[in-house]
Amino acid sequence: MTNTTRRKILLGAASLLSLSAASSLVSATQATPRAARGPFYPTDLPLDDDNDLAQVEGQRALARGQISHLSGRLLDLNGRPVAGARIEIWQCDANGRYRHPRDPGRQPIDPGFQGFGHTLTDEEGRYRFRTIRPVPYPGRTPHIHVAVRLPGSPAFVTQLYVADEQGNDSDFLYRRIPVEIRPMVTAKFSRAKDMEADLQANWDIILNSGKS
Repeated sequence: MTNTTRRKILLGAASLLSLSAASSLVSATQATPRAARGPFYPTDLPLDDDNDLAQVEGQRALARGQISHLSGRLLDLNGRPVAGARIEIWQCDANGRYRHPRDPGRQPIDPGFQGFGHTLTDEEGRYRFRTIRPVPYPGRTPHIHVAVRLPGSPAFVTQLYVADEQGNDSDFLYRRIPVEIRPMVTAKFSRAKDMEADLQANWDIILNSGKS
């Protein structure tokens, strides 16, 4: 056996081992942890409830706060995309106010922030929202509420947190999540490369199966 042939065999074996390891990692993927829906899911969905929370139809001004583009994929435990799912998000505005009648805040509600939005995942499981970087309100670190809805299944609900946010360490819900899986509900909001002032965050949601 020549050295060249031996090298090819070794490289081929290494490739097969790499593929096998990658496959094992994919099949062992941890599902995104669930969370409580919280008290401020809208009692009435806004008429303008598309995937752009930073612009309300009929309002000239954009939402206050740091405009952010949140995107990612909805996947099952085997890494397969989940298409046609409705993903909803809702959060407080830059003044810490939810568009909800029981919100106790005293600051004015930002008329330029939609507060709630939804989109449908495409064939690759991709989704996208334009919103604001979440801000804290009394008792909670910045977060975005998320619900995934598939026909015939109960909604899967979780919350997305901001990486390196100082309030995470003291947030009672964030601290309930085991340390090793906190990265699954945490995303970094960083300056978008092709946008001068906007932020961007990428976050994949992983369901236990094709159903929530």
